[in-house]
Amino acid sequence: QVQLVESGGGSVQAGGSLRLSCAVSGDSFSSRYMAWFRQAIGTEREGVATINSVRNTEYADSVKGRFTISKDNGKNTLYLQMNNLKPEDTAMYYCAASRSRFPFKVSLQGKDYDYWGQGTQVTVSS
Repeated sequence: QVQLVESGGGSVQAGGSLRLSCAVSGDSFSSRYMAWFRQAIGTEREGVATINSVRNTEYADSVKGRFTISKDNGKNTLYLQMNNLKPEDTAMYYCAASRSRFPFKVSLQGKDYDYWGQGTQVTVSS
């Protein structure tokens, strides 16, 4: 069974930075494609960033140039470095992982993911 546990959320002022972490239990971490999603109150879930087994990445237009997704295969951990945060980045952030059938895929679609964490809250004040 695969379990994902996020950490690193918090409250920051606009222009600040946070780094989210997602610890993943289970095997095949290096061969899964993974992603970060977010959902603000009253909005639909949005794919933020995704990374595959060979570290190809893709980002939502709203975070390009500000957010960086990365992973450490030795630690089974996924990261999201968030810089120059804006109030509109306020949301619950979730990490997600796929089954390891398509290791070269990248996707910002929630339907493509099989495992989800419980979320970590990010609040950005102006």
